[in-house]
Amino acid sequence: MSVALDFIFKAPMATLPEKGSFAWKTPSNIALVKYWGKYGMQLPKNPSISFTLDACFTLTTLEFKRKQSKEINFDIYFEGEKKDGFKPKIWQFFERIQQYASFIINYHFIIHTRNSFPHSSGIASSASGMAALSLCIMSMEKALNPTMTDDYFYKKASFLARLGSGSASRSIEGPVVVWGKHQDMKGSNDLYGIPFPFTIHKNFKNFHDTILLVDKGEKQVSSTIGHNLMVNHPFAKERFNQASKNLSLVSETLQNGGLDAFINIVESEALTLHAMMLTSHPYFILMKPNTLSIINKIWEYRAQTNAPICFTLDAGANVHILYPEKEKTRINQFIMNELLPFCQKNHYICDRVGFGAKQIL
Repeated sequence: MSVALDFIFKAPMATLPEKGSFAWKTPSNIALVKYWGKYGMQLPKNPSISFTLDACFTLTTLEFKRKQSKEINFDIYFEGEKKDGFKPKIWQFFERIQQYASFIINYHFIIHTRNSFPHSSGIASSASGMAALSLCIMSMEKALNPTMTDDYFYKKASFLARLGSGSASRSIEGPVVVWGKHQDMKGSNDLYGIPFPFTIHKNFKNFHDTILLVDKGEKQVSSTIGHNLMVNHPFAKERFNQASKNLSLVSETLQNGGLDAFINIVESEALTLHAMMLTSHPYFILMKPNTLSIINKIWEYRAQTNAPICFTLDAGANVHILYPEKEKTRINQFIMNELLPFCQKNHYICDRVGFGAKQIL
């Protein structure tokens, strides 16, 4: 039996409650090895690995009430305002998960959601948002099937989240999550993310991520379009092989504490991601001039001080600055003095590695 079949809802429908609500606080994540390119139903062309964040989160409340019609029905409110513009993506998500959570057609949903960070600006809002919604759906299923194990609960939550946004599969647990089949990662697969299966070196405990908000506006090109452009990309095959090799290398550094190797791999991955955008057809650029200015400042500072600081980028202009807990005083001073002028209105987020989603209601 395939894993997908294992995730089909089987509890008796007679136990469906009339109404209720659940709420989850779900983190964003920052990929160290990037996923870019997919196949089938939201499956990755290469494996990825990410830090789960803490301060960047989505808080979602899902209210549900029984109805007679057997069709998908919901309203969505983002930060207190009704957002019909969000409906197509969520509608698609509900359609995709219906075979795995058949009870959803029996309910009208009211979704209230908000982010602790700017929406659609290169911080993974779709990841934390779809993960939060999936966990609310799984709380409904858990109520219908109280004997469900925690292991099954979180695996299926990641599986469902992936159907809304691929990187959402990595926003369920923490502090490090692997998504995609990889020979060095026992239990890894393309269907859902798994916690990193090895002991993480103390150098990476309480690791910091200061996010410099270079551009808080809407991205010019969506991640979905970017992924699709990998289908006929001239460098796609080599990129997918590179990502798999880099995941092995990052795994080694996370276990042995090698900060220099970590820096080299993570920065290379960030630049490779954007190189894929620069060389796709049509080509596009999500970095801004200030993105490049920040990168050059980081390189200069590291050369002068030998500080273990590095950057990474998601699919956007904002810069994630990664560094160990023990270096926070001097690196924070560098950020405040040298890098904030490159941020939009001097805005930034102080974050660090977190430990996964939390149920609120």
